[in-house]
Amino acid sequence: MFTAANWFEPWNTQKLYQDKVKVATTCAPNSPIKEAGVVCGPIVRLRFVDYESGLYHASILIITRNGSREGAPRVEYVTGPAFATGLREGQELSLDHGEFEPTMFHTEKFDRSDVQFFRYTVTLPLTDYEQMVRYVINGDAELHYRFFIPSADVNFNVIAYSCNGFTVSTDTTSFRGSMWYDILTKHSGVHYNVMLGGGDQIYSDGISLFCEKVKEWVETKDPTKKYRMKADEAFKENLNHFYLKEYLEWYGYGHWKGSTDKSKTTQACFPLALATIPSINIWDDHDTIDGWGSYSDSLMNTEVFNAIGNSSYIYYMLFQHHVALNEKEAYLDDRMWVLGKNPGPFIPELAHSVFTRVGPTMAMLGLDCRTERKVKTIMTRESYELAFERLVKEVKRQKFDHLLLMLGVPIAYPRMVLLEWLFTSRILYPLKFLSRKGIIAPGFVNEFNGEVELLDDLDDHWCARHHKRERNWLLARLQDFGAKYGVRITILSGDVHLASMGRFRSKQHKHHLLQSSETEKANAEVDKEPENDERLMINVISSAVTNAPPPAAVAKVLQKRTPIHHFDRETDEDAVPLFNYETTGDHHRSQTCFLPHRNWSDIIPVKNVLANDSLNDIFHLKLGDRLEPGMVQKDTGLQIKEEVKSRAGRTHPNPSYPVTKKGVMATIHVETDSTNMDSKTTAYSMPIPELCITKEKLSHAGLKHLAENTSMPSG
Repeated sequence: MFTAANWFEPWNTQKLYQDKVKVATTCAPNSPIKEAGVVCGPIVRLRFVDYESGLYHASILIITRNGSREGAPRVEYVTGPAFATGLREGQELSLDHGEFEPTMFHTEKFDRSDVQFFRYTVTLPLTDYEQMVRYVINGDAELHYRFFIPSADVNFNVIAYSCNGFTVSTDTTSFRGSMWYDILTKHSGVHYNVMLGGGDQIYSDGISLFCEKVKEWVETKDPTKKYRMKADEAFKENLNHFYLKEYLEWYGYGHWKGSTDKSKTTQACFPLALATIPSINIWDDHDTIDGWGSYSDSLMNTEVFNAIGNSSYIYYMLFQHHVALNEKEAYLDDRMWVLGKNPGPFIPELAHSVFTRVGPTMAMLGLDCRTERKVKTIMTRESYELAFERLVKEVKRQKFDHLLLMLGVPIAYPRMVLLEWLFTSRILYPLKFLSRKGIIAPGFVNEFNGEVELLDDLDDHWCARHHKRERNWLLARLQDFGAKYGVRITILSGDVHLASMGRFRSKQHKHHLLQSSETEKANAEVDKEPENDERLMINVISSAVTNAPPPAAVAKVLQKRTPIHHFDRETDEDAVPLFNYETTGDHHRSQTCFLPHRNWSDIIPVKNVLANDSLNDIFHLKLGDRLEPGMVQKDTGLQIKEEVKSRAGRTHPNPSYPVTKKGVMATIHVETDSTNMDSKTTAYSMPIPELCITKEKLSHAGLKHLAENTSMPSG
């Protein structure tokens, strides 16, 4: 067990992790799942933090194979201060000991043997110092068996990531490093308290290759036979085996294989991260199957697609939330859940959105945008209302200043109206017919329903024609809630395999061709005092932590699609020109709003940056500084701007943002060079200030895609 002598043992990241970064060609040729013992875990999950009772609630998942019902691994823990700061010379270190109690909440057959799922309940008191919780499993004390709980008066250091896997045909040999290695290296100095999985924590696209029953279905050429195929018990068992095996390999070992000899990898740092940074997750399509929920209702209603959705949901809940569907208390009554109103149309379960505080003045809400999803619906209005009721209840019960909202797909992103029209027009009928027959361009249409392969990706987006009304209603409700209760809202999204930051802010008005002095003054105030801008919302878009980025040409196309959109008469929508320099820092970029490299992001309270010497050496922050969003320079941090001047013209100037006491630093860590095993990243950052004013009612006059008589319910 741990003593004062080894409690503050430093992380030697080079020794601990470097041998875990494997190039794709070293991937094990066969499944690495062991025949007995622990085959997956430990995986730490944050449930909720109760600042009224002063308790931190989490769970640890450990999965064993061929064990007895009484054979739960023993998990002991010790908790104490994370740093030796404040200890007087000769003072004894006070450590609290205990044991986490297990519950075997699920068991099933796997390849003629049994696997057992054990959930360990973690309930610890918050203290007036940062705690390090170190634990041992059956006497084994790995260096990464530790996690950190901030003191009761400090907000969390948060990671956000998405797209943690490869599509089946990716040539992984060109990615020699690991973003998870970079995360772990930074974690040893920053102490991340939670990582928010924004969807696609696992890529199940291989279901059409490695699930025998689904492969047979995909290869069925007769559309009528395909749509009428039954998903019998053998079909469902085959699905369950596929998802269980995929999760055990990926979450247990970081093992993945695709469709070619060059499509394989061992991301061994990923399971290490799961054991040392508590997770909160929502899901997206690849956790099930590519495009799930955005295909036509007729395809989604088939027995095969229903069975795929239901099976993936079971294992999503088991591995990512440590819950079985037959556990009423854990599945329906846990305080962290924000349940939907009615079961989903294709998965007959309630949507499970997630709410918890991640600090005394910071909260997070992860919306479940898949369980109720249809091609024309992301979430039902009734479920949104329940989510907002929960937000109002929580902010009235105990005020929070900042809300992190998790949406799997970006809500502030360029429109692709032309492509939507093209992919659904009759012009492409001949090409789609020939592609289905395999005569030309066989990859142009997908293997499920013969539609254009990219159409489901476009239909997934909030700005797709089917979702614009729902999108704008949600955004207006968010603005109303934030303004009424003085809550700054930052949206965290992934999905698109590149780095970006979308932005909503108060509109800069024009007075005909020439601005009046009053208008010019008002415009200047918008940029000078973003802490008083009740319409300011940043959408941090971080994707992918593992998957391959799109070609550089995609960034060029997107850059041309980012004019200022007028969300309503008082709100403008654009993208933050964050990426002014290449990751090497040696020359300027013309695509300043989009960077197609692998990446992950973090949200760190300004207070925590100022208190952390290693972080402040990077950012060089001072309260009251005004910083321009962009690359974090090694020696100078972010660029400081003395003042912001209003300019007339068709586009906004890029304003600087103040470093405020209750603000946060939002950073996207972008892979510097994918061919190097050092796995280094380049940081692009901006301060996000708290909201210092409240406003009972906002105007949404001119809001598009809503009927004139559509009322915005009050917060």
